[in-house]
Amino acid sequence: MERVFISGLGFATCLGNDRETFWKNITSGVCGLDTLSIHDTTDLPVNIGGEVLDMDLSRINVNDLVSHKKMDRASQFSVLAAHEALEDAGLPLVDIGERAAVIMGAGLAGLETYEFQMERLLTKGPSRVSPFTIPMLMPNAPPGNISLAFGIQGSAYTTSSACSSSGHAMIDAMETLRRGEADFVVTGGTEASLTRLGIASFANMKAMCRNRNDEPKKSMRPFDSDRSGFIMAEGASVLIFETESSLRKRGGKAWAEVLSGSSTSDSYHLVQPDPEGRKAVVAITNALKAAGLNPADIADQTYVSAHGTSTKFNDSMETVALKKIFGDDASKLHISSIKSMLGHMIGAACAVEMSACCMALTHGVLPPTINLETPDPECDLNYIPNRAVEKDVKYIINNSFGFGGHNVSLIAKKVEDADLKRA
Repeated sequence: MERVFISGLGFATCLGNDRETFWKNITSGVCGLDTLSIHDTTDLPVNIGGEVLDMDLSRINVNDLVSHKKMDRASQFSVLAAHEALEDAGLPLVDIGERAAVIMGAGLAGLETYEFQMERLLTKGPSRVSPFTIPMLMPNAPPGNISLAFGIQGSAYTTSSACSSSGHAMIDAMETLRRGEADFVVTGGTEASLTRLGIASFANMKAMCRNRNDEPKKSMRPFDSDRSGFIMAEGASVLIFETESSLRKRGGKAWAEVLSGSSTSDSYHLVQPDPEGRKAVVAITNALKAAGLNPADIADQTYVSAHGTSTKFNDSMETVALKKIFGDDASKLHISSIKSMLGHMIGAACAVEMSACCMALTHGVLPPTINLETPDPECDLNYIPNRAVEKDVKYIINNSFGFGGHNVSLIAKKVEDADLKRA
């Protein structure tokens, strides 16, 4: 069975639209959340979030088949991040062909387009609805535009499972490569739900933090006793998953080796996790088994990228789940939630966190959980509070849990092959 490596990373986030800026910010504890500016949210219960600003449109409008003017923001982010990921991997940017695929995750994708065109329908009539509406808002538009932008002719589709969407996409990417259907897969996730409808919906269901509009940098507080919900962010992260044979043949380098991924469904509640984390435990345990890893043997060598949404239910559930799996050794784990700095990127969350895991493995630096000032007694593990730590770890566990009861866990390891390591 083919080994699978991650050879390229790309970003479009509130903490930077390139790899170096992103990494510098998350390891420095910088928060990218701020008062929103793109849409008028002054009358909403929440008017802060993580916006993607200053995109270089020339890296989106790469040929005559694609144009940012005919894309929802979710597609713009995905093409921008894919451009960087392909460059980072040292792969072609044109006429890639059928030995590559595109599998992206998105929870909602074209919400901005939907809102804008619905308003036109209601206020100006059906004749004023754009003919590009469906191609812009369809969930498969991000992978479709990546395919057009770079000439990728293998499979191209979207997985959608709310906050775990990009986790499912990366599992599919890994399995596609192991079946021999492609040499590499452009994968990850994208989301652009920072709209009036998106914010009002999440805020009214009491999922979002509503009491820190005047201090956005302190609003996301995973594992803290004073947490009161998440703050939404937009953006994308794209990763190149590549077979070992392809990587060696072209002399490429890797950020990490992907070992396994597993998913389950709680069948407990549509938007609330099982407080006992029973099926989250199964997802993580199955991923560890598939990777051939015993929890007791790896705890002190493992970084856990927590889902860590800053909600009462999720943070305590994830802590319970890790304790069930690792027992007394759970205290040896190094855990953090970079959502404390990025906000919650919904369908793109697992992807951007996987990219952060790759750089943590390579650079030996683990990003912090900021705003962790008064730890919740129910959340009593090592969440790397407030400052990054230098720590060489061998493994990462990337957890993602989504509305609908979805649980995803991915396992990757540090690159040990000398000829595949990044300098």
